[in-house]
Amino acid sequence: MAGADFCVVCGATGRALVDGVCADCAAARTRLVSIPARVEVTLCPTCGARRVGQKWERAGASRLLTADDLAPFLEIHPEAGVRRVGWEETATTPTVRQYVAHAEVAFRGLLRTVDLSFSVRIEHRTCPECSRRSGRFFTAILQLRGPEESRITEKAPILRARLDREWTQLWREARADWRQALSWREELPEGWDCYFTDTLAARAVARLAKQRFGARLKESATLFGRKDGRDVYRVTFCLRFPRRDSPPASGPAGVEP
Repeated sequence: MAGADFCVVCGATGRALVDGVCADCAAARTRLVSIPARVEVTLCPTCGARRVGQKWERAGASRLLTADDLAPFLEIHPEAGVRRVGWEETATTPTVRQYVAHAEVAFRGLLRTVDLSFSVRIEHRTCPECSRRSGRFFTAILQLRGPEESRITEKAPILRARLDREWTQLWREARADWRQALSWREELPEGWDCYFTDTLAARAVARLAKQRFGARLKESATLFGRKDGRDVYRVTFCLRFPRRDSPPASGPAGVEP
């Protein structure tokens, strides 16, 4: 109604109107926020990574669903803003969980609470990284060794224990994506072999060891096969850690960004 100074729905006066309707009535007639009745989350049962589109993300995350998993399914009206959401799990089975989302929504200067009931189907699927690890797939080996003379002056158990301590210290400084690329470690009489599913990550860790500990680094590649018409190589990085009472090797290399 043109020129009306009251809400055409409830008749209230003294309120801001949009198209003759006050904010309360507009909110009551508008779907401010919604969520599909049933959604699906795909996660890796081994590492907790989530599949988002064609990518896997958040490796190492909890197997429990969080707001990061559920919030992307919310559908919000263009004029509304969600201030916060409380997620309440009301029932669960091994593959389906029931939730109620309590959303605090701002709309035309008003705050309203909207409750949304929905279910989440959990699909467990092993991510490519864990699949590779379970199949003992690797593209690079990082060999942890003592100096050449340690074979004479340092007994094998003592050498392995020392290398393990230095590896633990080094691993604390490694980036998360480098750590994720480590598939497994093997103990050998002469030290340790660390198997990586990403050659660039293995090279970055090797250069970090060279920089931090003065380790001597030797890199070599072995032809493994062919893929898509191209040669495929496995790379070995041999790191020789000096004794603590030995001077560090000269010329430390920078770490890959």
